[in-house]
Amino acid sequence: MNFSDIFKSSFLDNVSAIKPLDAILALALAFGVGLFIFFIYQKTYQGVMYSSSFSVTLIALTMISTLVILAVTSNVVLSLGMVGALSIVRFRTAIKEPLDIAFLFWAIAAGIVLAAGLLPLAVLGSVAIGCILLVFVNRKSHLNPYIVVIQCDGAESERKALSYLGEHANKCVVKSKSAQKGAIELNCEVRLKEDNTDFVNALADMQGVQSAVLVSYNGDYMG
Repeated sequence: MNFSDIFKSSFLDNVSAIKPLDAILALALAFGVGLFIFFIYQKTYQGVMYSSSFSVTLIALTMISTLVILAVTSNVVLSLGMVGALSIVRFRTAIKEPLDIAFLFWAIAAGIVLAAGLLPLAVLGSVAIGCILLVFVNRKSHLNPYIVVIQCDGAESERKALSYLGEHANKCVVKSKSAQKGAIELNCEVRLKEDNTDFVNALADMQGVQSAVLVSYNGDYMG
């Protein structure tokens, strides 16, 4: 072993494995794609409360995925160690919106594809996914389910209210009913014939009906 062998290091050898220009270019492209995902998430969000931190996470996740794959592709031994390290990571943050899972996988997949050097696939795929989400997520339909909460004073007014709902909705199903002396409350799921909610005003003006409330319904909550 001579003097120069003492200062030899595999770490220093790995410095030149990836060119700085390639790394900067890949991260810049990852930032651009992540920013596109960020804007699509803003335009298509339909949850209860918008989380700005989650949307910024999509940009960071795209860049982090690119960084990890660049390191993995530069060294086979490092790739095996990276797989072992990532296998012990556990995420405990609850995903409240199912569509958020699609954005997370989109950000990760875009970062992986960019790091692999498949730039056209990453750009065209992201544009196609974004357009599909804009079309289908923002599509409004009068067939969306609604919940009508009716408070009436007796059985006769209940029958009239249900009959009126049956005439102005494609579908009317009683989900729950609570009855007290002189008061009946109904929760009905309805599918509107058209995107017009004026029938609720007429329903509230019916004799014996104390109040009528229309709320949107997605299967998980009302609001």
